[in-house]
Amino acid sequence: MKRDHYLYSSGRLKRKDNTVYFEVKNERPKPLPVEKIRNIHVFGEVDMNNKVLTFLNSYGICVHFYNYYGFYSGSFYPRETQVSGYSVAKQSEHYLDENKRMYLAYSFLQGGIHHMKRNLRRYKEKTEEELLNIELEERKLQESRTIQELMGKEGRLRQIYYQAFTSILPEDFAYEGRSKQPPNDPLNALISFGNSMMYRAILSEIYRTQLDPTISYLHEPSTKRFSLSLDLAEIFKPLIVDSLIFSLINRKAITLKHFDMLEGKMCYLNEDGQKRFLRAWEETLARTVKHRKLKRNTSYRYMIRLECYKLIKHVINDVVYKPLKAWW
Repeated sequence: MKRDHYLYSSGRLKRKDNTVYFEVKNERPKPLPVEKIRNIHVFGEVDMNNKVLTFLNSYGICVHFYNYYGFYSGSFYPRETQVSGYSVAKQSEHYLDENKRMYLAYSFLQGGIHHMKRNLRRYKEKTEEELLNIELEERKLQESRTIQELMGKEGRLRQIYYQAFTSILPEDFAYEGRSKQPPNDPLNALISFGNSMMYRAILSEIYRTQLDPTISYLHEPSTKRFSLSLDLAEIFKPLIVDSLIFSLINRKAITLKHFDMLEGKMCYLNEDGQKRFLRAWEETLARTVKHRKLKRNTSYRYMIRLECYKLIKHVINDVVYKPLKAWW
């Protein structure tokens, strides 16, 4: 089974003897089993050359880079192997047609809202008021006529959802408003780090399908970003990231000691905190449930791939897209 590999040490990634080695000063080079690696996440200062990137490309391995504070910097995205001009043309058609685009944009939000309410129902005694307010906002969402209007109403709904975090989490992680660039408290730092990992996981699954990651529906396509990852993440962030955050904090697997502050303005997960989160992250993505249609155990990670396949079937007018809504 393929897995993600995380590099925290500083060193050099190089090709040798038809495999890849990670060299760290004063340590014996470690071979990386490329045939078993899905993605490489680089958190340290790592040197690599064209030779190793070409080799990783041949195995379809994405390399994601993060800065010193764990914030996403960019990706090496291998040459697509599942290219389909027909699928891309149909994908673009659904973006250019306002009604078709609205259907998909609203569908992504439907899936996300279902999972938000699912999370809050687990703490219903504490979040009853927020649940009622989310349902009111959800009804207003159906009245939207433009993407901008849809996004505005979704923003108000998400604000209500985040406010419920204060009732779910201990006082040290009270929600005091969403801050992203940069996050200014531990909860925001954890949300941002988790969401970033979610975008990378989705991008890696999109790469393995015929979808173009730059053509999106809810989020406006633009240069230098894979905006379709943001669209699909609306479904999976509450399902995977938020539930994982609740678990880690409430079990005290992550505490305030796992965060550092920079100049009193930027909060970020330190290395120990990142590693703790990523261990739980990999365990969560590997978790399986019995799929209703496939009639077999399916991992959370593969659920993302299935969502991509459903989107392809929709844009080629095969099967109407319905977002994932967890039934388990």
